[in-house]
Amino acid sequence: MLSRTPKKNTSVDIKKFRARRELNLGIFLFAIVFIYLVITIIMYFTGNKISVYEVREGSIVNDHSYTGLILRQETAVNAEADGYISYYQNENSKVKRGTYIYALSPEKLDTDKNMSGQSAENAGSLNPEIQAGLIYQMQGFNENYASNSFSAVYTLKNEINTSLQDAFSSTRTEHLSTVIAESGLEVASYPSAQDGIVAFTVDGYESLTEDTFTAENFDKTKYESAELADQMRISAGSPVYRLITSEDWSVIVQLDRETAEQLRSDEVSSIKVRIDKDSETLWADFSIITRNGNYYGCLDFDNSMIRYAEERYLNIELILEDESGLKIPKSSVIEEKFYVIPEDYITAGGNSSSDGLMVQEESGEAVFHPVDIYDSSDNGEVYISRDDISEGTVLIKPESSETYTVGKTKTLQGVYNINKGYAVFKKVNILCENDEYYIVQEGESYGLYNYDHIVQDGSSVKAEEVLFQ
Repeated sequence: MLSRTPKKNTSVDIKKFRARRELNLGIFLFAIVFIYLVITIIMYFTGNKISVYEVREGSIVNDHSYTGLILRQETAVNAEADGYISYYQNENSKVKRGTYIYALSPEKLDTDKNMSGQSAENAGSLNPEIQAGLIYQMQGFNENYASNSFSAVYTLKNEINTSLQDAFSSTRTEHLSTVIAESGLEVASYPSAQDGIVAFTVDGYESLTEDTFTAENFDKTKYESAELADQMRISAGSPVYRLITSEDWSVIVQLDRETAEQLRSDEVSSIKVRIDKDSETLWADFSIITRNGNYYGCLDFDNSMIRYAEERYLNIELILEDESGLKIPKSSVIEEKFYVIPEDYITAGGNSSSDGLMVQEESGEAVFHPVDIYDSSDNGEVYISRDDISEGTVLIKPESSETYTVGKTKTLQGVYNINKGYAVFKKVNILCENDEYYIVQEGESYGLYNYDHIVQDGSSVKAEEVLFQ
């Protein structure tokens, strides 16, 4: 029999190995972004905040509003007899010497009807020629109208009124003459003693002049005006109409002492005026009158009087400044010093057409050094940043043996332009200002342009500082 050899017990040593972890790219990228955001937020809250201002065109108007007293060369004409008055002329009609102005009758005249029984309105209708002229005026206005010059509406109104007055004056005179002839009454007609403009309001101020007005004349609560009309009962010696005999007229305004002294020190001899009634803008000769411790501004005009012939007081604005240009905040303007170099020393060199200077090295060799120019003057100087070149540097004039040593400085007013992401100085020429803004010259060399972006607080950054990447 075969015998079996018994098997030996064998054991296997099994070792456990930790699985290798693979890198998760998504988590890694998230961590980088998260860290970037945290740093950005910290820098935002701890760093300087730069406010950006977009330069835009604008204007500043410095004006003062007043109620002015009108003075004219005018006379209140009195009636020569008693009676009921009838006028030959329309109000604000221009008349020649000898033209009939009014008639006086012992009874009221029936001026509402003419001899054919037609109404006066129909009798005074416009003829086709006048109508065509008015239509032509209105068509021309309509074709050239611009919404930013609304005062042209008032100009058209006055032109039409003048045309209508001229047309109706002739018709009115003929109509009244016919009525007088048919009335059978004893009627006396009275002509104008001189050329002028007829007005049918009187107020007792007709004789006022620049030498006779007083502070009391500006009190509108005491002002009274009488309006004269057809068929009023008039007594001899009473005012029957007002005759204005010159296109020259004046407006007197009350000034405070500070304004008067400022205008006097500025030697203002003419001034721009806007009249509130019709938004018309006029230029006036200006002078200051001092009387009994009070200050007055005298505005003298030589046209447009007929527009305001019925007025004694006008609300007006004295436009002391009216400048247009680029509007920028006052806070953006800073002052910076620059080296001043004769313009003859500027040349082009290197591998480009960039401006630069020929600098004399210690060895005596001339080396081209590029620079930026920030302004130029009428006397042949240019302004160079002090960061571009050092004081004491010797410059060589191109194509010459002349030299110039850098050292002279001048100050420029300007702002920091950030169109390129970093602060670049741009000079400004200030035209006028108010409490918050300057108006500066537009389109100057080395200056600002419309839609440029500048730092709102100029003191918060430095030249060439990178603000955006």
